[in-house]
Amino acid sequence: MNWQQTAFLFPGQGSQTVGMSKALADAYPVVKETFEQANDILGYDLAKLCFEGPAEQLNETIHTQPALFVSGAAAFRALNDNLTALPAFAAGHSLGEFTALFAAGALTFEDGLRLVQKRASLMRDAGEKSPGAVAALLGLEIDAVRLLCQDAQQVTGEVVVLANDNCPGQVVISGSHAALDKAVEFANERGAKKAVKLAVSVAVHSPLMKEAGEEFGMVVEQTPFHAPRFPVVANVTAQPLTDVAALRQELSVQIISPVRWTESIQTMLAAGVNSFIELGPGGVLKGLLKRIDRGAAGISVETPEDLEKLIAL
Repeated sequence: MNWQQTAFLFPGQGSQTVGMSKALADAYPVVKETFEQANDILGYDLAKLCFEGPAEQLNETIHTQPALFVSGAAAFRALNDNLTALPAFAAGHSLGEFTALFAAGALTFEDGLRLVQKRASLMRDAGEKSPGAVAALLGLEIDAVRLLCQDAQQVTGEVVVLANDNCPGQVVISGSHAALDKAVEFANERGAKKAVKLAVSVAVHSPLMKEAGEEFGMVVEQTPFHAPRFPVVANVTAQPLTDVAALRQELSVQIISPVRWTESIQTMLAAGVNSFIELGPGGVLKGLLKRIDRGAAGISVETPEDLEKLIAL
């Protein structure tokens, strides 16, 4: 494995599943210890929730975000014990950006987990004050999606925006229920292969998160950061973060800004990366990678077998 042509990827909400990380925790003491550390910080049994469920509780934003951060961090720690060199880059999808920053040494595990816990709490509260949702659209060009969001806003007088550019032909939009419903209606009328609301009760990466974003920005300013050991490609700019000032700015606006995932992957490809290792559950980012560049190699690490194969490369 040529680590200087490799990037680590960390998934965000939607990748969680009951049983996540259990096999790794059974096989690697560092994974088990990471979950025990998280239990102490959070004040509840996150390990039991991830390993056994129930799914309804795991899928609540307040639990999902810490679960995914800890799962990715634990998988990284197990791999890191066997690394012979640093990767070229890391990137994380939305919530996963915090895990990427932990992996790069920009955040301690405790500070990262407390930030994620606060982010989840603020997003939940914002969702109660400004109810909204998200929807996935398949088969439309990005400019067409931006236009239908503008049209839906004009018709309803409410907010709906592009939230995630995941890969060519797959985007997520976010906003108030009325505007989102109108945007989904327009998408179906304008040739979308699929347009469906997702089981997310918060209009993440939209202006409806403004209040949460402002409060979270103050928490970010009070959190200790370090220059990352390797660059983390930012969701907001799709450019590498290499110093503390840049990553503080990124995290302060990330919650209200679109996730430019397609461009983030393209940035790493252009810099010479040809292998991407997804650390965490679901394999979602590996699937998106193939839609962005068929020639890029994607490896998911969810089980001991996955990790053993990677270490042997």
